[in-house]
Amino acid sequence: MKDIRFDGRVAVITGAGGGLGKTYALTLAARGARVVVNDLGGGKDGTGAGTSMADQTVKQIVEAGGEAVANYDSVATPEGGEGIVQAALDHFGGVDIVINNAGILRDKTFAKLEPADLESVLDVHLKGGFYVSQPAFRAMKDKGYGRFIFTASAAGVLGNFGQTNYGAAKMGLVGLSNVLALEGAKYNIRSNVIAPIARTRLTEQLLGPMAVALDPECVTPLVVYLVSEQCELTHQILSVGGGRFARMFVGLTPGWFAGKGAKPAPEEVRDHMDQIRDPQGYIIPDGIADEMKIMLQQLQG
Repeated sequence: MKDIRFDGRVAVITGAGGGLGKTYALTLAARGARVVVNDLGGGKDGTGAGTSMADQTVKQIVEAGGEAVANYDSVATPEGGEGIVQAALDHFGGVDIVINNAGILRDKTFAKLEPADLESVLDVHLKGGFYVSQPAFRAMKDKGYGRFIFTASAAGVLGNFGQTNYGAAKMGLVGLSNVLALEGAKYNIRSNVIAPIARTRLTEQLLGPMAVALDPECVTPLVVYLVSEQCELTHQILSVGGGRFARMFVGLTPGWFAGKGAKPAPEEVRDHMDQIRDPQGYIIPDGIADEMKIMLQQLQG
C-alpha cells in the first residue's frame, strides 16, 4: 500500500506550538501538508499569551522545506475560531484537516472548584473545539472532503480524581465529534476522537516515572492515519499512548424488558439489575437510531 501523503492538503492544528500538536504539525508538513500552526502561547492554566511557540514550530517546518503559517488566536471565542480557519483560507485557499488539540488544566477537587475554573476549561476544550470546527465544517461541506480529530481523555470517558471540569469538557468533545461524524458522512467528512496518554507540559507533573515511556511522538502515527485520505473510519474513540493503540467505545447491553405497556415497580428494577447490567450480547451503537431500533423490536415482540 502506498505511503500516507498530504500533498495539496491544508491542516489546521490548534495548540501546535508544543507537545502533541507540534509533533502533528511537523509530521504532516513533512508529508506534504500546508499547516496553520495555531497557538495562543499562554501558560498551561490558560493565562498569558505570546507568539514564540507558534513561530518556532513554523520556523522548523519552513527550514525543513515545508509550508506553514502561524496563528495566535484564542480558540475560546467564536471570533478566534473564525480567525484560525480564515488563516487557512487566506494563506492556502482551503481547509481539509482540523486537529483540535489546544487545552489547559485547572485541576481541583469538585468541592473546591471555582466557577471560573470550570468556565475556562470548557471555553478552551469544548467551546474551542466547536468554534474552530464549525467554520471549517462549512468549508469542508462545500468541498466534499474533510477530516476532524477531537482530543478527549480517559478523564472524560472514565473519570479521574480532581478533574470534573476537564472530564466534563473532554466527554463533551466525544458528543460533538459523534454528531459531526453523522452530519458529515454524506460530504466525505470523517470525525474521530483520540484519548492520548503522553508526556506534555500539561501532564508531565501528573504522570510520574511513567512519563519517560510516554513520548508524544507515540501518538502521532495514529493521528496522521486518521486525518489521511486512506482513513474511512469515523465516529470512533481511540486510546493511544506509549506504543499501545486501542478502541474505546460506548456499549449497549440487551438489558431487561419489562413488557409492552408495563410500569414496573422500583423493586422490580432492583431485582433485575444484574440482567440490566449484564454485558453479554452488547452492541456498539452508531447513533441513537440503533438504540431506538432495539426498543422498537422489543415493543413489537
